[in-house]
Amino acid sequence: MPARLIDSLATTEPLAEIFSDESFLEAMLDFEVALARAEARLGIVPKAAAEAISRAAEPKRFDARFIAHETLRAGTPGIPIAKALAVHVGRMSAGAARFVHWGATSQDVADTALILLLKRAQPVLTADWVRLERALARISDRHENTVMLGRTLMQAALPITFGLKAASWLGALRRSHARITTAFAEALVLQFGGATGTLAALGDQGIRVGEEMARDLGLTYPDAPWHSCRDRLGALVAACGVLTASLGKMARDISLLMQNEVAEVAEPEGRGRGGSSTMPQKQNPVASAVTLAAANRVPGLVAAFLFGMVQEHERGVGGWQAEWPTVGDVVQSTGLALRSMAEAAEGLRVRAQRMRQAIDATRGTIFSEKASLLLARKLGRERAQSIVREAARQAERKHRRLREVLAEMPEVVKVLDKHTLRDLETPERYLGVASELRKRLLATPKKKRS
Repeated sequence: MPARLIDSLATTEPLAEIFSDESFLEAMLDFEVALARAEARLGIVPKAAAEAISRAAEPKRFDARFIAHETLRAGTPGIPIAKALAVHVGRMSAGAARFVHWGATSQDVADTALILLLKRAQPVLTADWVRLERALARISDRHENTVMLGRTLMQAALPITFGLKAASWLGALRRSHARITTAFAEALVLQFGGATGTLAALGDQGIRVGEEMARDLGLTYPDAPWHSCRDRLGALVAACGVLTASLGKMARDISLLMQNEVAEVAEPEGRGRGGSSTMPQKQNPVASAVTLAAANRVPGLVAAFLFGMVQEHERGVGGWQAEWPTVGDVVQSTGLALRSMAEAAEGLRVRAQRMRQAIDATRGTIFSEKASLLLARKLGRERAQSIVREAARQAERKHRRLREVLAEMPEVVKVLDKHTLRDLETPERYLGVASELRKRLLATPKKKRS
């Protein structure tokens, strides 16, 4: 299903389908069918009634627009869906209709339906995560020795490798994805508590009914109903926020590296991708822009969910009702960011020559730290820094290389030989443990360090 036009930069087609009216309606009906079947197996309702409910619960029989309209009046979709289902069941069997929604409450329907949508969404997110992880690992391996400027406070700094940069993205994303995987596992639980969470309408069989339902729906059965304790969903929403922010960091770096005056990487091209309506020469960072939009949007949604967690007694007023669109928007934004960065990484064009040129354009001044440390061994730290600071200023002012200016300073040539000065500005010789760090970041999850 295509996303609505207003949501076209906020979701993907698979996720738009999962969080559509039709999908939510189907999930609510799945709950009602699972409830009836579980109760029939335990002898609480007649088997014939459960069969009638199953036959009647076909989504095509229901008008989602009508359910939405009635939800606004009822304050929950659980009430109108149960009423509509009872009408359809009644047309098949008047006796069976009275067993619709037996022992459940409207929040049970709505909450479990939301959880079922999350269950369907997780494989979509996982598929794009696998694409992204593989692409970043390939980029890092391919550019293990591709030197580039490190940039601190948006200024040229010591050299790094693009392989390490890509591995750093991947390390953060792996940690973020591990959190979201754990959060999904904890959140995919049935909500079934009846009127106040005691399942009183089912006597002593409430837990057995819930266990049967959870098994049918492919969910976990929790210790107790969680109708006003939203911590599991809160952890999932927060994990989505962290993952989306990690994706946003990657997108920010790529968009900055794509600036014309930098041009060290470029997102993949394609028909209608990244163009301008007025400037044909432009190749805009579309995947990064969409991801950054998600990273800007999600923190507010996370905050809204956390604020709404403070709910009253056994059923909240307002906080609970605010959750459904919030959770849907967070998951869809996270999924869009994942897919966008997967596409960007799979087709990312890395311009190693431009990276080298950016290092050379500093005329060696980024190696001032190295020069200072070499001189400090003989001249002391303060004197060494003073000399190198003056040499760097001269290099900038006279458009000369740092090593050339240093080679003309008597105090320097007394302690540094020509070979040392000649190699001063070789970036490959001042990368520290970049290669080892890259390998540690790329280590398999079982072996990698936190």
